[in-house]
Amino acid sequence: MASSKFGMLDRLLHRREIARWSKAARQANDAELETLRLQRQHARQLRGKLEHLIHVADSRLALPRIGSNAFSRPGGTLWSWRPQLWRGPLGQRGLAAAASKTPLGEEVVLYHDCKISELTLRQVRNLREEDLAPFGLQMDVFRFDGSFLSLVLEMPKKAVDGLQRRHLIQLRTILETEKAIEVFARLNIKHGPNTEQIVLELPVDKDEIVVEFDLAYSDLNEKRVEKMWVDLIFEGPEMNQIMIRDITFCRYPRAEL
Repeated sequence: MASSKFGMLDRLLHRREIARWSKAARQANDAELETLRLQRQHARQLRGKLEHLIHVADSRLALPRIGSNAFSRPGGTLWSWRPQLWRGPLGQRGLAAAASKTPLGEEVVLYHDCKISELTLRQVRNLREEDLAPFGLQMDVFRFDGSFLSLVLEMPKKAVDGLQRRHLIQLRTILETEKAIEVFARLNIKHGPNTEQIVLELPVDKDEIVVEFDLAYSDLNEKRVEKMWVDLIFEGPEMNQIMIRDITFCRYPRAEL
């Protein structure tokens, strides 16, 4: 009963506020300047709070839900991961003229060798029905005077716990570009003083990209594995928009013959 009364009172106060501001808007052309100045100050304060509320509400109420870790995993998966950038909101969602070694959250870092950066990055909310990741990454590249552009994804320690040469590392991503470019994924595994590297080209003409890094073809020292990361390398990115709507990783054993 108390909840019902509070709801009715809340609606009544809301209608009075709407009526008050509607009246102020109608009378703005004839209001005294001192009154108008005070109303403008109050309206700006209110607008800031309302815009913040709308932004948070749109983000939380939209699907897929923030924090979602739902994605396809092969049978026998031992470890799986979606980086935080694609799971939840970052403290800083947009960057203009992004410098090399710019971090995007705690797991993704931008690298390039441009003298003048004309790169912008923005975390965007995924709203399409087919999207499983709550967020995506939009990268706009204008003039590009460098020789390389890459995103480095640092994997958590659990990624290499028990890592063996009989394992496969699957990368699954949804990647869109305005113009066709070559994109490569390089898996790096540090073991002792050495770093094992496996490079695969991503078939960007597909709606969903799935590639597998087969560790059987590596010289991995299983007893000295320390960490693992992936470089996404973009060739000839000038005057292009690159959208990474999702990216996930899984580790699982190769099927025994």
